[in-house]
Amino acid sequence: MGDRRMQPSAGGSERIAADLAVARRVLDVEVAAVRALAERLGLEFSRAVDLLLGCDGKVVVSGLGKSGIVCRKIAATLASTGTPALFLHAAEGLHGDIGMLARGDAFLAVSNSGRTPELVALLAPARRLGLPVLAMSGDPASPLARGADVVLDTSVAAEACPLGLAPTASTTVTLALGDALAIALLERRGFRDDDFASLHPGGSLGRRLKCVDELMQAGERLPSITLDTPMAEAVQEMSAKGLGITGVVDASGRLVGALTDGDLRRALQSHGELRGLLARDLMTRGPRTVPAGVLAESALALMEEHGITALFIVDGEGRPTGVLHLHHLLRAGVV
Repeated sequence: MGDRRMQPSAGGSERIAADLAVARRVLDVEVAAVRALAERLGLEFSRAVDLLLGCDGKVVVSGLGKSGIVCRKIAATLASTGTPALFLHAAEGLHGDIGMLARGDAFLAVSNSGRTPELVALLAPARRLGLPVLAMSGDPASPLARGADVVLDTSVAAEACPLGLAPTASTTVTLALGDALAIALLERRGFRDDDFASLHPGGSLGRRLKCVDELMQAGERLPSITLDTPMAEAVQEMSAKGLGITGVVDASGRLVGALTDGDLRRALQSHGELRGLLARDLMTRGPRTVPAGVLAESALALMEEHGITALFIVDGEGRPTGVLHLHHLLRAGVV
């Protein structure tokens, strides 16, 4: 039996076409609104970045209704990209939550109309604390905008809602502008991938951003031999540590080579036996290494680039502190 859902009736086809037409019209309106926003951005945006960057405390993002929902996302994006931030519900702020504001903070107020009474009322306590105020409003002449130090214009030519009532294009523009602020701040701060990793320890993102130090095999489990180790002992070390590889260090403890199962197989093919051979005779010189603190995802990319399954982690003197195998990445869910 076929799937009836894949066989719409004539009337059903017309409904599908109508639905798609509505969807495309909505997306066209919102794309046009974001494009218009990008074209009118100017000095005020850079001033907004300066204002938030100069904040010694946190950025308190406040709004109400649909704008409040967008504020939550803006605050979350700021916080995850290196700018401490939290959301303050404008109405709750007037009933005790104003205590979230503290000297050294910055106040980011969001309202399409710029006339939301609860939000405008928060300007006075923010000013008493000496907080700089950044407003996002669709009306640069609104009470909210007039009470702010910096105003970002989020006006739109039209909402995607045919009734002009449901916030659609306006919330999309505000959300996009919040993202632009967060990323501009990220770049100004020099926020790096390892900083991002420290703020995202959980979930699939956290697994991708783990450092090699968290996954590597180290200490007594680190396979290591010297240049003059006989091959019989080298094989024992590789077997005991279970990775099919061992590092080879010189008299100073610096990593100078690596010996793998593949090296052993090739040696047997060439020599017929391993007796009388030392690690220095068969090792691969100059193995691939990474320093501590490198992201596991970056280590994986290096493995893939060079077609290898293990990397040694070395300190500033070139001494091995651990080894990272593809199996470690698989178990951690990085791959």
